[in-house]
Amino acid sequence: MDTVNYGLIGCGMMGREHILNINLLPQGRVSVVYDPVAELAESAATLAENAHVAGSIDALLAFENLDAVVIVSPNYLHVQQLQQIVATRPLPILCEKPLYTDPADAPVLEALFKDYPHPVWVAMEYRYMPPVAALIAQAEQATGGIKMLTIREHRFPFLPKIGDWNRFNAKTGGTLVEKCCHFFDLMRLILQDEPVRVMASAGQSLNHIDERYDGEAPDIWDNGYVILDFAKGARAMLELCMFAEGSKYQEEISAVGPKGKIEALVPGPGRFWPQLLGAPPVPQMIISPRAPKGPYVSEIPVDPTLLEAGDHNGSTFYQHQRFNAVVRGEGEVEVTLADGARAVAIGMAAQESARTGQAVTL
Repeated sequence: MDTVNYGLIGCGMMGREHILNINLLPQGRVSVVYDPVAELAESAATLAENAHVAGSIDALLAFENLDAVVIVSPNYLHVQQLQQIVATRPLPILCEKPLYTDPADAPVLEALFKDYPHPVWVAMEYRYMPPVAALIAQAEQATGGIKMLTIREHRFPFLPKIGDWNRFNAKTGGTLVEKCCHFFDLMRLILQDEPVRVMASAGQSLNHIDERYDGEAPDIWDNGYVILDFAKGARAMLELCMFAEGSKYQEEISAVGPKGKIEALVPGPGRFWPQLLGAPPVPQMIISPRAPKGPYVSEIPVDPTLLEAGDHNGSTFYQHQRFNAVVRGEGEVEVTLADGARAVAIGMAAQESARTGQAVTL
């Protein structure tokens, strides 16, 4: 296969980011798009350099020139759309996170994809941010074996979405699923281990409190702490604050072990950086050995073309590059359905712990 022809389900902000990054692939093009909001679909088709606009998901799946499907719809629609693809036209799939929002869907998806003949990739693109990838590659050597892992995200509030679906736990799975499954995936990957216990404190302190949608008040949380105990003895912590968009760096990851500490500092979307402050920050990796003491700071710049193609420090491109290769028969899926399901399960355990005040055993 010389070129992978993609069908895109969902043409909102993140859908456009997927299109821009697929456009950069020499062996990829978006051939057909679908969104229930016609204006979004038409705009996305133009962005994809004259893709066909399908009037329904069935029409998209019936489009002849189609090799893979990318699901970029609201969280609560993922499962039914995955079922529709499997039943109608089984193809390679890249599905945005979270994989599901209802715990009852976990066994449904496991059964659905048992013996599925095509690759399915869950979009955990944070793995592929260049500073995060550098930390992952060097963490074991820098730390001598990680004992403590901390991920801090200080960022902007949830952005407006079509239909305001991201204001409610019922449609998102809750903040610790919707937003934070990325970080639980990173913890599992960095530590090469599974958590056995989760403790969380989280809530809605500032954001969306005065908003109303069809008379309903948003219940989505905007801050929290999550502590995880891992099977081999490491501890990990997530600190999330969604009213801290004034921060220089959006994500800060640190891993510490007997030999020292390694950190990755990742700025937020460049389009949110105030021009009056000059150029946006450059990602950094910092290695701080215990002896002789450091720290040693390395800048890890991201290709400006990739920065212009989205809000995730180039990671969406690197993710698509790998998925594209898998669809063409090169390489293997790196973020499996099991990875996606496990990240959601951890997020749901964290949501439960924060609601009840009790630790949750996994």
